[in-house]
Amino acid sequence: MNDPEIRALLYPLLTGGVHINELPTGTTRADVVHITEHFMHGYEVKGDGDTLQRVANQLRCYGEVYDFVTFIVTEKHLAKLLPLLPEWVGVHVAAPGGLRVHRAACYNATVAPAPLAKLILLEEVKQFLLARGLAGASTLRGAEIGRFLRTTNLVPLSALAQYVRERLMARLPERLLMRAERKAERERLPPRRKPKARRKKPAAKKKARAV
Repeated sequence: MNDPEIRALLYPLLTGGVHINELPTGTTRADVVHITEHFMHGYEVKGDGDTLQRVANQLRCYGEVYDFVTFIVTEKHLAKLLPLLPEWVGVHVAAPGGLRVHRAACYNATVAPAPLAKLILLEEVKQFLLARGLAGASTLRGAEIGRFLRTTNLVPLSALAQYVRERLMARLPERLLMRAERKAERERLPPRRKPKARRKKPAAKKKARAV
């Protein structure tokens, strides 16, 4: 099974809230993120043609921001994947008939404020800090805000997480509109013509040298 086939099995199971495809997360992109008012659940899809080479980095990035994390793989990858994951990460097995829960995801206790804030725009983070009475936040740069969030006790993680969920959910209609506009633009453009293959000129015959 390939990635689109597995996603088609996953989408109907994501009830409530919204889901976002290819959400930038740390140094990678989460295949699907299910966002509701109460949690964010990151899903990573591994089809038959994929490898497990990036699992360590994906797990690190997802573990910093998502309340739940689940890897969805085909039977081909299951045995090699399990030793790479901690017990709190969920594992589903994809087959043509549907998704089988090998292990349900448990709550992730490793979410951190600074990586979480990077899921939204810098200006949105500043607005959040200003609303909590942190004067001067509007002048801070991204790196400075990151250092502040890593060291402060003034910003409850639960409040920041709720704000991030709200902003991402509110942004989905904008994403869908932009996607529809790009699709419409592609449809208006004339189809590209394939360049004609150049015919190779026959090699010139060397003239026989007079003896």
